[in-house]
Amino acid sequence: MLEFPRIDPVAIEIGPFAVHWYGLMYAAAFLLSWWLLRVRRHRLGLTPEDIGDLAFACILGVVLGGRLGYVLFYNPGYYLGHPLEVFYVWDGGMSFHGGLLGVVAAVVWFARRHGQPILAVGDFLTPVVPIGLGLGRIGNFINGELWGRPADPDLPWAMVFPHVDRVPRHPSQLYEALLEGLMLFLVIWFYARAPRRHGRVFGLFLLLYGGIRFGVEYFRAPDPHLGAVALGLSMGQWLSLPMVLVGTWLVAAPPGRHEEPAPGRD
Repeated sequence: MLEFPRIDPVAIEIGPFAVHWYGLMYAAAFLLSWWLLRVRRHRLGLTPEDIGDLAFACILGVVLGGRLGYVLFYNPGYYLGHPLEVFYVWDGGMSFHGGLLGVVAAVVWFARRHGQPILAVGDFLTPVVPIGLGLGRIGNFINGELWGRPADPDLPWAMVFPHVDRVPRHPSQLYEALLEGLMLFLVIWFYARAPRRHGRVFGLFLLLYGGIRFGVEYFRAPDPHLGAVALGLSMGQWLSLPMVLVGTWLVAAPPGRHEEPAPGRD
């Protein structure tokens, strides 16, 4: 049985200036995603300046959508009484589903501004999304948040989180980092290399992420102030169900009459 390593969430502290590991994970994800988008920009005939516009819009979408999603989906009552803490993003509290909605808004804006099909831009962006998911979950682990449900003490990787209790638990943050991050990145990246009908790459991501998140929630402790929302399912599971439905539709829907497949391999 393992014990949570008690990592200091502050990576660098100089006087009143502090840089948190959680923020560094997001910064690393944005930089790596930006670089990969530049590598792939020929697929839509975009310029480096176009990639900068798209990356900046997506950063705003992730931060604003993720934070507002957490506030509205997970703890509206608390933040109604503590409105200034809505802006304390360094303390954690980001919703992937809210961030996804923010990125969708950014994609729609970019596609219309640059005369690109919305689903084509979504497919272009999708392969880098798991990078942020994986690094974000590592940030959650460093913060010691979003811990798992109680586990069998004989499970070799069962972990005690002393700031919670002395009960061995699933390190669900690491489960998600591996499944939603590394595994999903590899699957989507190689799937997107071949020509696909517009929407299929994004659809496969929605389908797989929604399914993975729904399953992992059985190993992740629900938010204490929420518990099971309805029918024994957590908020994360309920928010993932529409993703599975939309993803299935995008993957299975027949192509439109004038639709052509995406460009060739990277």
